Amino acid sequence: MSTAVKENPLKKNFKPVSREVRGMKNNVFLGVCVVTALISVAILILLLANIAIEGSVYLSFDFLNSPPNPNPDLAGFYPAIWGSVWALVVCACSALPIGIATAIFLEEFKPKNQFLIWMHSVVQLNLTNLAGVPSVVYGLLGMTVFVSMFGLFSERYELGVSYYTQYLSEGSRTLLIPKAEAGADSPELKNGMAAQYRDGTQVQINVIAKDAPKPTDKELLKRTLRADANGGEIARDQWYYLRVPFGRGVLAGGLTLMLVILPIVIISSQEALRAVPGSLREGALGMGCTSWQVVWLVTLPAGIPGILTGAILAMSRAIGEAAPLLIIAGIVYITNAPSNLMSDFTVMPLQIYNWAQRPQIEFHELAATGIIVLLAVLLVFNGIAVFLRQVLSKPLS
Repeated sequence: MSTAVKENPLKKNFKPVSREVRGMKNNVFLGVCVVTALISVAILILLLANIAIEGSVYLSFDFLNSPPNPNPDLAGFYPAIWGSVWALVVCACSALPIGIATAIFLEEFKPKNQFLIWMHSVVQLNLTNLAGVPSVVYGLLGMTVFVSMFGLFSERYELGVSYYTQYLSEGSRTLLIPKAEAGADSPELKNGMAAQYRDGTQVQINVIAKDAPKPTDKELLKRTLRADANGGEIARDQWYYLRVPFGRGVLAGGLTLMLVILPIVIISSQEALRAVPGSLREGALGMGCTSWQVVWLVTLPAGIPGILTGAILAMSRAIGEAAPLLIIAGIVYITNAPSNLMSDFTVMPLQIYNWAQRPQIEFHELAATGIIVLLAVLLVFNGIAVFLRQVLSKPLS
C-alpha cells in the first residue's frame, strides 16, 4: 500500500517575503500609528491652549463669586456652580444606593423564584443598551416622570411654602400680609392686622382712608396702607420646601441625571464585585456566614475601591451633561443659588452654552472661562478616583 504524502497546493503559490520588506512594512505601520497619535494629541493641545488663552481674560475670584450679568465685565459663574453642586448631590444620593444595590442583586444573589429569574435576566440584558442611550432621551423621560409625573395630579401638593399678598406702603416699604393658600382672595385691610417686612420683621399695619393725609411719623409711615391699596401674590419657600409634581427644580434635574448615570454605576459596580476572588466568598460561607454576611462583610469591603472609582467617574460624567438638563430647566436667567430642592436652577454646562450662543466676543471669552472651571472640576474628580483606588486597593487572594 502506497504511503506517499500529497503535496500541499498552497505551497506552490507561496513566496517568502524577505526580512527587509517585512521590516519596512512594520516601520511604515508604526510610523502611521505614531503620526495619528501625534495629530490627536496636537489637536487636543491646540483646543486646550485656545480655551486657556481666551478664558484667562475673565478668570478671577469675582468670576467664581458673581451671578450672570448682561455686562460681560460683571458676569460670573456662581449660580451655575452651586446649581451643579445641588444637582450632583441629588444625583449621587439617588443613583449610588440604587446602582450598587442592583449590582449586588445581579452578581451576588442567584434567584430561584421563576419571576426573579426572569427579572434578573431582563435587567442584565438591558443594562448595556441603556448605557448607550443618548442622554437627551433621558431628558425627555425626566420631563415626563419627574417634572409633570405623567399629568396624574390636577393640582400641586406643597409642603414648606407660605403665601402672602405684597403691598407697597406709603413709606415705600414692602409689606407682606399672610393669606390662606395660593389663589385665595386677599384679606380685607384692617388696622392692627399682622404683617411683616421682607426681612421677616413682624409689624402691625396702619390703614388710612383713600384721601387721608399721610402720617408724619416715619416709622408709622413705613407700615401705613391706603384702604384701597392693591397687592400681588407672592410665595416664600422654606429650605425644606417640597411639591408634587416636582416641576422644573433641582430635584427633577438631579433625578434625571440619576437616570443618565445609573447604568454606568451598575456596570462598574458589577465589574468591581466580579474582581473579588471566589475563594473569599467560599471561605466566609465555610465559616458559617449567611449570604448577606458574605456580601456585607467580605465582598463589599473587597470591592469598594472599584465601586468608588466607578461611582466618581460616573459623577464626573453627570456634572458635564447639558442635553437632559436643557430639556428640564431650559436656558433661564438665574442670579441666585438654589435655596431648596424645588428652586429654579442652572448648571455649568448650560451657562457655558448660554454664553457661547451669543454673538459678542466677550461672551465667548466668558464661555471659555467657564470651560476652564468645568475642566478643573472634572480633573479633580478623576484625580480623587485615582487616589482612592490607589489608597484603598489591597491585594486579594
